[in-house]
Amino acid sequence: MRLNSNYVIKINSLVLFLLFANQLYSQNILRSKFEQIAESLQGKLGVSVLHIETGESISFNGNKKFPMQSVYKLPIAMVMLSQIDAGKFSLEDTIKIDRSEYIPKAGHSPIRDKYPSGTKLTLREILEYNISVSDGTACDVLLRLLGGTNEVQNSIHNLGIKAISISIPERIQVTNDTTQYKNWVTPEAMNEILQIFHDGQYLSRDSQTLLLEFMLVSNKWFDKRIKGLLPKETDVAHKTGTARTSNGLTRATNDVGIITLPDNSHLAISVFISDSYDSRRKREMSIARIARAAYDHWVIK
Repeated sequence: MRLNSNYVIKINSLVLFLLFANQLYSQNILRSKFEQIAESLQGKLGVSVLHIETGESISFNGNKKFPMQSVYKLPIAMVMLSQIDAGKFSLEDTIKIDRSEYIPKAGHSPIRDKYPSGTKLTLREILEYNISVSDGTACDVLLRLLGGTNEVQNSIHNLGIKAISISIPERIQVTNDTTQYKNWVTPEAMNEILQIFHDGQYLSRDSQTLLLEFMLVSNKWFDKRIKGLLPKETDVAHKTGTARTSNGLTRATNDVGIITLPDNSHLAISVFISDSYDSRRKREMSIARIARAAYDHWVIK
């Protein structure tokens, strides 16, 4: 029997509608989970999750501003690697770091602690310190070499990403809790940065591979967030950011990164918790729960 073409069109339209309705229903369930986690927190939550290969995305407060803390070390590293790709620097360049450049003791800096009188490190080593152990001094040295925060911010803005502000270096940020709000991003903008990094739109293959290597490093302090509840074999390339806790208030607990799913597709995920009075354990577990819910949404669907 030959089907009427109008009938076939109607059937196809119905199938597409049902697929769309199912996707929308599934997205609403995931968003509801984000909302439930937000309601359990004594603070503000921002989430954006993007399935890179399909473009499907789900956000909660995804267009709101959140302080980045050390998350901003990722775009800073990307800008430096782009300059290396352009021949302005080399990974093997030896950089002198004077002790006067060290960030204050309140900030995290293994370089400062290991070399109290100053040191010389290759640019590759500085980039690794900046990402893999989140060294504040390494970050400020990169900013110095790149011409300051404005130059780095303009480089990211020139990629079409405007919802980000890179305004102050680590040595200023660690001295006053309120200054960290000057370095902000929206979760959706951070996912744009992650997608650009993943798609190879900005860096050479060698630079992309090197940065990915630094982001994949496991650390007991970093792996309780996005990686916390995922299957142990899951690759997560990520960068955390954490503020000090003062009088019970933690102004930033963040993790952003790329999760590789079992089918080798990828999720860009950015989670920010700001102005929270919850324990560190609860904040980190909330990020882990969000990442697991997103993982299950795309793996089980």
